[in-house]
Amino acid sequence: MINIISGISVAGVAIGTMALIVVLSVFNGFEGLVISLFNTFDPPLKVTPVLGKTFHSTAYPWGKIQQLNGINCQTGVIEEKALLKYDKQQFLATLKGVDSSYTSWTNLDSMITEGSLMLKYKGEPLAIPGQGIAYYLGIRLDDFQAFIEVYAPRRTAQIGASPENAFQRMDIRPSGIFSVQQDFDTKYMIVPLSFTRELFEYNDELTSVEISLSPNADMDELQSAVKKQLGNDFVVKNRFEQQETLYQVMHSEKYAIFMILSFIILIATFNVIGSLSMLILDKSKDISVLYALGANNQLVKRIFMTEGILVSFSGALIGMFLGALVCIVQQKFGLVKINAEGGSFLISAYPVLMQLKDFIFVFLVVSFIGILAAWFPVTGIKKITTSKAESDF
Repeated sequence: MINIISGISVAGVAIGTMALIVVLSVFNGFEGLVISLFNTFDPPLKVTPVLGKTFHSTAYPWGKIQQLNGINCQTGVIEEKALLKYDKQQFLATLKGVDSSYTSWTNLDSMITEGSLMLKYKGEPLAIPGQGIAYYLGIRLDDFQAFIEVYAPRRTAQIGASPENAFQRMDIRPSGIFSVQQDFDTKYMIVPLSFTRELFEYNDELTSVEISLSPNADMDELQSAVKKQLGNDFVVKNRFEQQETLYQVMHSEKYAIFMILSFIILIATFNVIGSLSMLILDKSKDISVLYALGANNQLVKRIFMTEGILVSFSGALIGMFLGALVCIVQQKFGLVKINAEGGSFLISAYPVLMQLKDFIFVFLVVSFIGILAAWFPVTGIKKITTSKAESDF
């Protein structure tokens, strides 16, 4: 009976540990997927002014930054809101004007769902709206006679001017549609930098500079180097800082789930307390013999403490092995689907990414909880054996 209860204790710890490994690995998989999607659109480094929205292109040290080891390319960018009109539909979007270097380093070409990543054709500007914008406007790439009408307030317009004079209008034909993530798809339309400068009546102003890095470059090291070159007039953000809120939320969710599952493991270790208590009662006569042979209380405690630790460690190791096995099967075969009946999600099965630090952290937490659970019944071993002996007498 005692062996059965001990086996149940091991199984409870193992199942809880397995659940922790699987859930954390799934969170890692989703985190990696989201990061890869955002990295398609967000540059490794982004430079913006500390004060104001724009800065003059001549104030930015292009040559000095380019000379830094690991810098691949620099792209001047203008981001401004504008009203889009296509046929009878209207939509407020953010125009992202980029120079000719943008298409040479961005990974956006892999996210083009229709058309191509082309911003100019025979000197004429072309636009690449997000899929959300294309949906709301009803854009048809095969209609070569239809243009997107783009409206923006004139910076030089006088107060009280007529609507015709208060707004600048320019037409542009779409060449492709991209899909990265809903926040981007419903917000951005990519156009040539010259188009945005003419539309918003800018001369050499920019709102930001996006910097791409060489494949093996150290992002943190280059971020510090760029900051040093730019001084205090500019802010340099890496990919994680550009989406800081998103990454904080993802990490918070992961740790919240970890705490919940750890609490479940804590409840499961009550079996360890129960099995050790019953084992002590069952072996009370043997304990009395050990005392008679000269064993002290510390030796007896160590014996049963070792038993409790073995139960916890065995459950932790078995659980980690089963968790890793489940993750490997999911990686290879994708048995657990996200959309069983099909859908438009980017992947069909739950993504899984195992990390060594998760295994180490889970083992330490489960071991600590197990040791704590074993300590409670062992501390009162003298009282338990004494009361059992009195009752038998």
